[in-house]
Amino acid sequence: MAGEIQDGTQTVEEFLAAHNSKDLLRFLTCGSVDDGKSTLIGRLLHDSKLVYEDTLAALKRDSERHGTTGPGEIDYALLVDGLKAEREQGITIDVAYRYFSTPQRKFIIADTPGHEQYTRNMATGASTCDLAVVLIDARYGVITQTKRHSFIASLLGIKHIVVAVNKMDLVDYDESVYNKIREDYLDFSARLGFGDLHFLPISALKGDNVVDRSKSMDWYQGPPLLAHLETVQIGGDRNLVDFRFPVQYVNRPNLNFRGFAGTIASGVVRPGDEIMVLPSKKRSKIKAIVTAEGELQQAFAPQAVTLTLEDEIDASRGDMLVHVNNLPHVAHRLEAMLVWMDEQPLVPGQQYQIKLGTQLVNGVISKVRYQTDINTLRQKGNEPLNLNEIGRVEINASRPLSFDAYEQNRATGSFVLIDRLTNATLAAGMIIDRVSGTEESDSASTNEALSRRESLVNRAQRSEKLGHQARTIWFTGLPKSGKARIALALEKALFDLGIQAKSIIGNDLRSDLCHDLGFTGDDRTENIRRAASACRLLNDSGLVTLAALNAPTEADRAIAENIIGSNDFLEIHVKSTLKQCKSNDDSGIYRRAINGEINNLPGINGPYDPPADSVFSVEPATDSLEQITTAILTQLADRKIIS
Repeated sequence: MAGEIQDGTQTVEEFLAAHNSKDLLRFLTCGSVDDGKSTLIGRLLHDSKLVYEDTLAALKRDSERHGTTGPGEIDYALLVDGLKAEREQGITIDVAYRYFSTPQRKFIIADTPGHEQYTRNMATGASTCDLAVVLIDARYGVITQTKRHSFIASLLGIKHIVVAVNKMDLVDYDESVYNKIREDYLDFSARLGFGDLHFLPISALKGDNVVDRSKSMDWYQGPPLLAHLETVQIGGDRNLVDFRFPVQYVNRPNLNFRGFAGTIASGVVRPGDEIMVLPSKKRSKIKAIVTAEGELQQAFAPQAVTLTLEDEIDASRGDMLVHVNNLPHVAHRLEAMLVWMDEQPLVPGQQYQIKLGTQLVNGVISKVRYQTDINTLRQKGNEPLNLNEIGRVEINASRPLSFDAYEQNRATGSFVLIDRLTNATLAAGMIIDRVSGTEESDSASTNEALSRRESLVNRAQRSEKLGHQARTIWFTGLPKSGKARIALALEKALFDLGIQAKSIIGNDLRSDLCHDLGFTGDDRTENIRRAASACRLLNDSGLVTLAALNAPTEADRAIAENIIGSNDFLEIHVKSTLKQCKSNDDSGIYRRAINGEINNLPGINGPYDPPADSVFSVEPATDSLEQITTAILTQLADRKIIS
């Protein structure tokens, strides 16, 4: 029959329909130089029977000519290392993309370079990927470049990570080597927020656990790499909640039709849905969803459609259609993590073009908050970014932009900076979900409708029920002065007395509520603001709150007192000399600050203002922890906060 496949079981049309219905997984390989990224991809294609005979023959000839493998062996890296310089040096320089398909799924692979100077290339390859395969050489374990690429993958919102411990054949397939690397990576990656971590030992050169299970590592019971790639669930990564439709162009083929064409960035839309056009805030309803195949009853990301509205309202390229009860930010100012990709450094205050979806506006980088050292993942100074550097910046746009936080919506939370004269792409940005400074009056969220709702249970009723007053005891002092130790001891003492108390420790905040903040002056102030807000909420619920934070300046502590309320704010100065604090330092922060590895550490290269009028002070060097706790309890009893 015409159109049948040779075995007579499936027509061409059925085959193409089945192929088109397959799920697509975009993934990248990353890691240090010579970890075997290109070899892994080549082996994956070869063992999946996806390399044509003529290509395989040419690959054998090239392997012999370049001499990168043993006699008669194939260098699978040559399948993706296409540049002459790459083949000569045996490294990857540019991002190489390869497409292949299995009966279960379609794949697009990005093979990214491992050198530090090609960080921008790695970021480019990772920007559209759902999964990252991080290769680690079993001989060397987790190294700086492993951390660098993992951080960039985290920064770009990749939630699925496969850690492939490669070259297991060179360590005699030793399970203990694999387990040590696995533990080291888990310890390092705990703060990167990966949602799905999968580990497997492989040998890309020998083919162990790439497509077929390894006979040399029967101690590994998991699936090989290809099986995992075919089954990893990525459907839940799509944002189908927040409807965002950037208008690409106005479709007006005749006088009787006017629609807005574009690709749905996220969410779902149906005829009859009430929508708002941003930034104008005009409202209407969806009349129809039009495609080349006819009208649809619903559409979702990433479908390309034309939407018609029931009302004749103005919208054009750069506007965004959203549901009226689910709005993005609309603001002139935003904060973002920026990957700088140009040879010329960033110039604060210089005019650039910001391209966010279909929006194109002029803007300036008003401030570099901090740079991130991608070797150590620590924050450093606020100098302008150079090629391949990453930092957090404040941006002022010439007119309002519609956007979401990148971690919430990659499509509407990412942008590029463009040179206005050369049209060259200068940087890629990921928006952080916090507007610089105070909340903007032009935010699309219904700020005007926000108001503080009073609880039906007031503070007096809670105090009577609990038998004590609610206050915040704020411990201030130099780092490692003993604030946290005292706060935790006091919390236990109050608990033993039947008093509801909760400690708030600075380090805990840094790893949770304030994980996005650095240690610049502005970020320290924001850290104090958030901590004080948390203290006030706990006080409102009747608890005694014990806050142990540096709060190095009088201005910062004044902010905390203003938020909590003067009557509820009790400050205790934990007096320890710099010498005593250094002797208590088991984390090495003082040593690193003295060596210039840490900036703005109070008492070393940052300010610390001892409080002039605290309730009283304690000295851990002269008094025991029990004596200090008893003294504080006595103070609280004298003030009738506790019985």
